[in-house]
Amino acid sequence: MNAITLLIIAILVFVLAYRYYAAFIIAKVLVFDPERETPAHFMNNGYDYKPMNRWVLFGHHFAAISGAGPLVGPVLAAQFGYLPGFIWILVGSVLGGAVHDLVILFASIRYGGHSITEIARLELGKTAGWTTALAVLFIIITALTGLALVVVNALAESSWAMFTISMTIPIAIFIGLYMEKLRPGHVGEASAIGVTLVLACVFFGEPLARSGFAHWFNFSRPQLSVMLAIYGAAASILPVWLLLAPRDYLSSYMKIGTIALLAVGIVWVGPIIQAPAFSRFVSGGGPIIPGAVWPYVCITIACGAISGFHALVSSGTTPKLIGSEADIKFIGYGAMLMEGVVSVMALIAATSLAPGDYFAINLSPAAFQKLGMNTVNLSQMGAAVGEVLQGRAGGAVSLAVGMAQIFSSMPGMRHLLAYWYHFAIMFEALFILTTIDAGTRIARYILQEILAHAYHPFGETGWWPGVILTSFMVSAAWGWMLLTGNVSTIWPMFGVANQLLATIALAIGTTFIIDWSGPRYALITFVPFLFMLPTTVAAAIINITDIYLPRHDTQGYINAGLTIFILALVIIITFISVKEWLRLVKALRESKVTPRPRNLVI
Repeated sequence: MNAITLLIIAILVFVLAYRYYAAFIIAKVLVFDPERETPAHFMNNGYDYKPMNRWVLFGHHFAAISGAGPLVGPVLAAQFGYLPGFIWILVGSVLGGAVHDLVILFASIRYGGHSITEIARLELGKTAGWTTALAVLFIIITALTGLALVVVNALAESSWAMFTISMTIPIAIFIGLYMEKLRPGHVGEASAIGVTLVLACVFFGEPLARSGFAHWFNFSRPQLSVMLAIYGAAASILPVWLLLAPRDYLSSYMKIGTIALLAVGIVWVGPIIQAPAFSRFVSGGGPIIPGAVWPYVCITIACGAISGFHALVSSGTTPKLIGSEADIKFIGYGAMLMEGVVSVMALIAATSLAPGDYFAINLSPAAFQKLGMNTVNLSQMGAAVGEVLQGRAGGAVSLAVGMAQIFSSMPGMRHLLAYWYHFAIMFEALFILTTIDAGTRIARYILQEILAHAYHPFGETGWWPGVILTSFMVSAAWGWMLLTGNVSTIWPMFGVANQLLATIALAIGTTFIIDWSGPRYALITFVPFLFMLPTTVAAAIINITDIYLPRHDTQGYINAGLTIFILALVIIITFISVKEWLRLVKALRESKVTPRPRNLVI
C-alpha cells in the first residue's frame, strides 16, 4: 500500500465531513446565533474570560486538544497493522470526536463558559454533577500523567531537545507581551517573530548539545518529572494571555506546519507502507498492546479519533475566549478534523518503518528478541542521529524516526537526518506540553468549582489564594503519579479513563440536545455513546483482569481499584442519563411541542 493513497482518502473524507455534516449540525441541531453575545464579552475580566482573535484561539484550542493521542496513539496501534487504526481514525473523528467537541463547546458557551461538571449538574441534577466532577477530576489527573510520561521519555538525557523545548517558554511570554502590550492587534507580525525564534532554537540546539554547556540541559526522568509539574502549576497561575495562549498558538504553527511539511514529504517520497494491513496481533497477544484490536485500537488511539479530554478544553479555556458563535464550527469541529489528519500522518510515519525497526524501538531488547525479528535500518539511523534508539518505548521515538526517514529522503536532505530527528522530537514534545499546561489550568477550574461548594471564594477566579492552592494541588497529584509510574502502568489507565470521559460527555451532550432540539437530533451523540460505552467498559475490565491483577503488587491493586471506581461512576452517570432521556422524551410527547433553542442565562 502506498502512503499517498491513505493520505488522499483521509483528506477527502475530512473535507466532505466539514462541508456537509458539520453544516447540518449547525443549521438543524444546535442553531448557532452569531449575533448573540458570548461569555468572553459579558464576563470579560482580562484574565480567564477575554475575547480572542479566532486564528489565535484556533491555535490555542488545537494545541490544547492535540496531545499525545494523535501522535503516540496511532504509532502504538500500528502493532495491529495499518488498516484498523486508519479506519477508526476516519470514522471516529467524523462521527464521534468532532461532534463530541462541537456539542460540548456550544453547550458550555450557552451555559456561561461553565465546565462539563457544571453542565452535568444543570442538565442532570446534583447527583450527576457531583459524580461527573469526581470522574472528571480523576480522569484529568490520569490523562495529564499519561501525557507527561511521553514527554519525559522523549526529552530525558537529550540536551538538544530539552534546550529547544525550554526556550519556548520565554519566547511565548515575550510574544504574549508583544501581542497584549507592545503591539496589540499585530498578530501576523508577532507570529512571524515567534516562529522564527522557535526554529532558531532547533538550529542552535545542535551545537549546544556538542558544547560544554550540554549538561545544563541534560536531565534524568525524575528531574524532568518534577520540572514538568512545576511548569504546569506556573502555566495554570499566570494570566492566560501571557503564557498559555501564545505558547499554544506558536505551537500550533509548528504542529500544522510540520504536518503540512510531512504531507509534502509523503507525496514527494511516496513511501511504501511496510506494515501489513492486519498483523498477527489483531486477536491479542501483542508485545506493546496486550489486548485484541477491539477494544484496544479505539482506546490506544484516543485523542486521534475521540477523546474525553477534549470535553475539558471545550468547556474549559476555549468557551471563555471565543468571541462569536460563528467561530464554533471552525474551532470545535475543524480543530478535531485537523487532529485526525495528524493521526493519519503519525500512522503513516510509523507503518513506513520496517516492522523489525518499529518493534525494536518500542520494546526492551529482551522482549524484542522473543519476536524473532531482525532490524533493518535502525543501527544506521541511530548512528546518524547520535541517539540510542532501541528500547525507547512510548511511541514518541519511533514516530520521530519515521518522520525523519521521510524528511531525509527528500532531495538534498539526507545529510540533515539528525536535525530532522531532533526537530521531530521537539515537535512531539511541543504537541504534548501544550495539552499539559492547558489541562492543568482546566483541572484547576474544576477543582475550584468543587471546593466552592464548601468555601465560596474558591469559585471566584480572581481569588489568588484559591488559584495558587488548586494549581499546586493538581500539579502535585499528576507529578506524583508520574514519578511512581511507567508506560505499562499509566498508559492503559490513561487510555481507558480518557475514553470513559468521552462516554460521559456524549451522555451529557445527548441530554442537552434532547432538551434543546429533540430526540431525533440527539442521535448525533447517542449513536457514538452506544459504541463508546461497551468499548471502554470492555477495555477497563480487560485491564483489570489481564494487566493489573496479574501483577500481584501494590501498584497493580491500586490501578485495579481506581479503574473499578471510575467504572462505577460512569455506570451511575449512564443510569441517571437514561432516566432523564426517558423523562424528557415522555414530556415532549405529552406536550406535543417541538423543542426550540433556549437562551440560557446562567
